[in-house]
Amino acid sequence: MLTLDDELGHLSYETAGEGPPVVLVHAGVADHRMWDAVVPPLAEVHTVIRYDLRGFGESAVPAGPFREADDLRRLLDHLGHERVRLVGASWGGRVAVDFTLTHPDRVHSLATLAAPWPRYPWSAEMIAYDEAETAALDAGDLDAAVRVNLDMWLRGPARGWDDVADELAERLRGPLRTSLVNQAVVGQHSQGPVTGDLAAVSVPTLVGVGKLDVTDFQDIARRYASAIPGAHLVEFATAAHLIALDAPAELSAVLREFLAR
Repeated sequence: MLTLDDELGHLSYETAGEGPPVVLVHAGVADHRMWDAVVPPLAEVHTVIRYDLRGFGESAVPAGPFREADDLRRLLDHLGHERVRLVGASWGGRVAVDFTLTHPDRVHSLATLAAPWPRYPWSAEMIAYDEAETAALDAGDLDAAVRVNLDMWLRGPARGWDDVADELAERLRGPLRTSLVNQAVVGQHSQGPVTGDLAAVSVPTLVGVGKLDVTDFQDIARRYASAIPGAHLVEFATAAHLIALDAPAELSAVLREFLAR
């Protein structure tokens, strides 16, 4: 991977293909590799950029206060892209939304997949997940924290492990461990999402969600689709929270059609 170095530490990124630029922003339990199966079909018609957020994958942990949207702006400046198509998954989806709100002139279109909603009133199921992860980390049991997250974000509440492709848990385990190890320092320095008026988003927008995801995120997806003018909601029948892992062919086809606009 290539790196962008600044006073907060390096950001790792890579590019593939040629054509109008598309940026893929990964989920908060993954890194750039979650897009492995999506990149080749997109790279046939686009320059595809994917990077690791600070404290994830091969990017450095933050050395001071930062905003994820500012990091993305610096990366685009470094690569010389004035305007891009943005695709973000989960926390990366919220980063993409924030970037669109703060730098609307630099976004051609927006696709957000199972993004969180700031200050959402989480269900008892989500609160129990958070408590289980916190208890495991407080006990120093990183393996247990990984299992809690794999159960919630990969398997999901609507299926058993027999219904999940065998290799996906192993592919996600390493990136997930890195995110958990660095979670505290990232949380300490991240300035969090911006507060902006989603009605001001004026670019073509796709909102995606897995029908096997937690019900909270299915509700949130409908909120985004309702709040952003003209947004199009797409539900992926065979996917839980991480659509790029569960349904890469379907997602690639949807994105290729959407990004061609």
